[in-house]
Amino acid sequence: MDNLSEALEKLKLASSDSATDSVESCLDCLLKALANNNTEASMKLQEMAVLPLLPGLLNPQSSCTPKVANIIAEVAKNELMRSSCVEAGLIPPLIQLLNSADQEVLLQTGRALGNICYDSHSLQAQLINMGVIPTLVKLLGIHSHNTALTEMCLIAFGNLAELESSKEQFASTNIAEELVRLFQKQTEHEKKEMIFEVLAPLAENDVIKLQLVEAGLVECLLQVVAQTVDGEREEDIAQLKTASDLMVLLLLGDESMQKLFEGGKGSVFQRVLSWIPSHNHQLQLAGALAIANFARNDGNCIHMVDTGIVQKLLELLDRHVEEGNVTVQHAALSALRNLAIPVVNKSKMLSAGVADVVLKFLQSEMPPVQFKLLGTLRMLIDTQAEAADQLGTNGKLVERLVEWCEAKDHAGVMGESNRLLSALIRHSKSKEVVRTVIQGGGVKHLVTMATSEHMIMQNEALVALGLIAGLDLVAAEKDFVGASLVSVLHKLLSDERSAPEIKYNSMILICAVMGSEPLHKEVQSLEFIDVVSKLRAHENKTVSHQASLTEQRLTAQS
Repeated sequence: MDNLSEALEKLKLASSDSATDSVESCLDCLLKALANNNTEASMKLQEMAVLPLLPGLLNPQSSCTPKVANIIAEVAKNELMRSSCVEAGLIPPLIQLLNSADQEVLLQTGRALGNICYDSHSLQAQLINMGVIPTLVKLLGIHSHNTALTEMCLIAFGNLAELESSKEQFASTNIAEELVRLFQKQTEHEKKEMIFEVLAPLAENDVIKLQLVEAGLVECLLQVVAQTVDGEREEDIAQLKTASDLMVLLLLGDESMQKLFEGGKGSVFQRVLSWIPSHNHQLQLAGALAIANFARNDGNCIHMVDTGIVQKLLELLDRHVEEGNVTVQHAALSALRNLAIPVVNKSKMLSAGVADVVLKFLQSEMPPVQFKLLGTLRMLIDTQAEAADQLGTNGKLVERLVEWCEAKDHAGVMGESNRLLSALIRHSKSKEVVRTVIQGGGVKHLVTMATSEHMIMQNEALVALGLIAGLDLVAAEKDFVGASLVSVLHKLLSDERSAPEIKYNSMILICAVMGSEPLHKEVQSLEFIDVVSKLRAHENKTVSHQASLTEQRLTAQS
C-alpha cells in the first residue's frame, strides 16, 4: 500500500506536467492494486483526492486513456465509490470518448460508464439525455465483429431499455436492424440469450415492435422455435420459451399484428396456427395467446372463425380438461372470448359447441381460468336469447356463479360472475331463468351490483332486477326485502352523481316493485315522492319524463 501511495503522489505530480511515461507507470501500479484489493485501493484513491484528476487524463489523443478508463471501471465496481465518480465529473468526458475510433478506449469507456451507472435509474436517465443511445447503436453497427465491444453494447442496451424514456430514442435509431443482423450471425445459446434480453424490453414499444417485424425478427424467432421444439436440453427449452414469448409480444402492437396477419393468409399466421395442435405445452400456450392477439379486431375475428380456428381451440381445451395446464386453459379461453365479440360469430361459435366445452372448466379453482371462462360465456350469450335461456336454466352454472359472486379475494371473478348472472336474465328475458336465479340465491348479488362503482355494472344490474320484478315479483319479493332493494334505489335516486340512465332505470324498478305489498310499504316509508319530484326538473328529458310518470304512480298508490 505504501507503493500505491507513492504511485498516487507521482500521478498527481505527473498529471500536472503531462509526463506520459511516468503517468503510465503510476496507472499500472494503480491497476495492480485494484486487482489485489479493490476496496482498499479505491478508498486510498479517494483519500488522496486522485479522482478529480482523472477527467484531465481522459484525453482522446493520449495512449494512457484506455488505462484511465479501465481504472474508473474497476473503481466503479465498488458501489460506495459510484457517487464519488459522478462528483469528480467523470461522466461527460467518458461520453465524449464514445466517439473514439480506438476499440480498446471504447471498451473500457463503456465498462466505466456501465459500472458508474449500474442500478441507478437517475444516472442512466442522465446518459440517455446526453445522447448516449444513438452513439452506442452506431458503435454496434461499426464494431459488430468485435465480440467484447458487442457484448458491452448489449449490456448497456439491456440496462437502458428498462427505462421508458429510452424507448423513443431507440425508436429513432436503426437498433432493430442491428439487433436482427447480430442475432442472425449467432450460433451460441449465451449470445442469443444476451440479444433476447435486449429485445424483450424494447419490444414493449409499439413503434419498435413494427421495426423489429420489418427487420425480419419474426423469421429468426420461427427458426429458433423449429430448431428447439424437440430439444430436451435446458437451453433448448429456455430458447423455445423466450422466442415464442417474444413472438406473442410482437403481436400486441396493432400495426405489427396486422402486418403479420396479412388478411389471414400470412405465412407467420399460418405457422402460429400449427403450434396449437402441438404436443409442446409452451407452443400450445404461445399459439393460443397469438390467436387471442390476432383476434383484436372484428375483421380478423370473423375470418378466423370462418376458417375453423374455433375447432382447433376446442380440441386444445379438451386436451387440458384432464392435463389441467392452467396457462394453456387461460390462453385458449382468452382467444375464444375475443373471437366471440363480433355479433356474427356468436351463433357460429355456439353451434360449434363452445359453451359446452367451456362449461367443463366450471369446477376450476384457478381464478385466472374462472375469470376468462365467465368472460367467454358472457360474450357468447350477448344478444343470443336461446343460449342465454339454456345457460340460465343450468342450475349448476347458476350455483357456481352465486358462489363466485362472493369471491371477495378476486375482484375480477366477482365482477364477471355478477355481470354474467345479469346477462343471463337480460338476454333471455325468461321467467324460467329468473326462477333459477332466485332459487340459486342470486338476487341479493344483483342488488349489491347495483351499488357498484362502475356505471355499466350498475345499469346491467338494474335492468336485470327490473326483469325479475316484471317476470316473477312474487317469487323475488322476499329476496328484494332481504337485500334492502328499496333503500338502495332511494340512495341511487338521491345521489347527484348517479348517471341519467341509472336514475331512469331506478324509477322503472320502483314502479315495478309497487305491486308487492311489503315493498310498496317500504317505498311509502322512505318518501320517494320528494326525491322523484326533484327529478322532474332534470336536464335529461327521458329522466324528467320518467320522473313525472313515477310521481303519478306514487301519488295514485299513496
